[in-house]
Amino acid sequence: MTIATLVKTIQDIMRKDVGVDGDAQRISQMVWLLFLKIFDDKEQEWKVTIKSYKSPLQTRFQWSSWAADSEGITGEELINFVNNELFPALKRLATTAGVSAHGKVVGGVFEDAYNYMKSGTLLRQVVNTIQNDLDFNSSSDRHFFNDIYEKILADLQSAGNAGEYYTPRAVTQFMVDIINPKLGETILDPACGTGGFLTSAIDHLKKQINNSSDKDILNKTIFGVEKKPLPHMLAITNMMLRDIDVPTNIRHDNTLSRPLKDYGPKDRVDIVITNPPFGGMEEYGIENNFPKKYQTRETADLFMALIMHRLKYDTGRAAVVLPDGFLFGEGAKTTLKKELIEEFNLHTIVRLPKGVFSPYTGINTNILFFDKGGTTKNVWFFEHPYPEGYKSYSRGKPLTIEEFEREKKWWNKRKENEYAWKVSAKDIEAKNFNLDFKNPHIVEITHRAPEELMKEYEEISKQLSATRDALKMELMQALGSSK
Repeated sequence: MTIATLVKTIQDIMRKDVGVDGDAQRISQMVWLLFLKIFDDKEQEWKVTIKSYKSPLQTRFQWSSWAADSEGITGEELINFVNNELFPALKRLATTAGVSAHGKVVGGVFEDAYNYMKSGTLLRQVVNTIQNDLDFNSSSDRHFFNDIYEKILADLQSAGNAGEYYTPRAVTQFMVDIINPKLGETILDPACGTGGFLTSAIDHLKKQINNSSDKDILNKTIFGVEKKPLPHMLAITNMMLRDIDVPTNIRHDNTLSRPLKDYGPKDRVDIVITNPPFGGMEEYGIENNFPKKYQTRETADLFMALIMHRLKYDTGRAAVVLPDGFLFGEGAKTTLKKELIEEFNLHTIVRLPKGVFSPYTGINTNILFFDKGGTTKNVWFFEHPYPEGYKSYSRGKPLTIEEFEREKKWWNKRKENEYAWKVSAKDIEAKNFNLDFKNPHIVEITHRAPEELMKEYEEISKQLSATRDALKMELMQALGSSK
């Protein structure tokens, strides 16, 4: 069965259920079921690889007990079991003292999860489809899930719910490739969504793993926080499929809800790589967790203050996606940019073209690369061009990782060219730390209003007509005088 067929089969069954309203709920329902199947398959592996492994779930709540038998409980009995026994038991794991790390992962996933389906017969059909077609102890099926995951994200985009937590894979991979994390460095995404940056970082670091000790180091150095339950559930699932077996460092929380002053030296990290939500406002009171100079309710600005604070001195480095508004904005933005220039090395800004984040936003975006410690002498700008023949990106023609080869080749041997230019810190300061510098190698074409152009055309037409009449008059006079 193909990815599209499997997901469509599951969603077609759910569409018949009166309790599931819309794509977002269908996807949420599918994800918690997939998680339990994956967790069960992983438990079969842990029983062999982990000495004295004990499941945090009572036997009757394990997938293999209530779901694996295609002739098992169904109808009203299944719905009652899921709603009144399974979900309460899984949710309790989040708050029960003495629960194992594996149990805390399950509890965190189900803390805000819901069963939307009302028909036990239809739920049994969905469970059987997942049980019969997927085995996550099979390497091919693990790869299959990665494809399912991408299909789920594509469906979320169609449902209009992914803008806050989806970053194109080409962008996440490029940023990780440039940051080039090393095994043992702590990596944080404070707004991790479905875990795109972290999974790219894990894939990058896996090439450096040689033994089980290295694997343990990787497990302990990946950190993420996501406040919404559905993307958090996807992030946890994705971590487990990349052998982060106990992803307790992927927390379900709002990073901004903790006072900035409470983050001490032990909370600082080597790398922050993220695409914080932009264009949104935090709830009243969140801004009070920050010093007065940063206080704003704009989400992206608060995240920037947090990122700058949490980087380690001298060794910390970051790659952050931000909208154009941050570059030219004032108020708290100016304060942040002033500190970026004076207390960090803001060495590169990659300016992305429109459409990278379509279809859910057309806002122009940038990737800021900076190191903590020292000061900025020059900021290099690199304007990423469209591929030849493109006027924008679309779902059918997305941004690809191959397009970033131009930046990668330029990165270590920086010279000005048609895409790259540098601006001194002094020039930035002179503009009150406005970072919105346009490419000086491109002649900007100004498109004027049609009404203005029509008026100018009519004026030119009158002048041409008058000139023609004058020439005609002079010609007639010249012919008359020659007789």
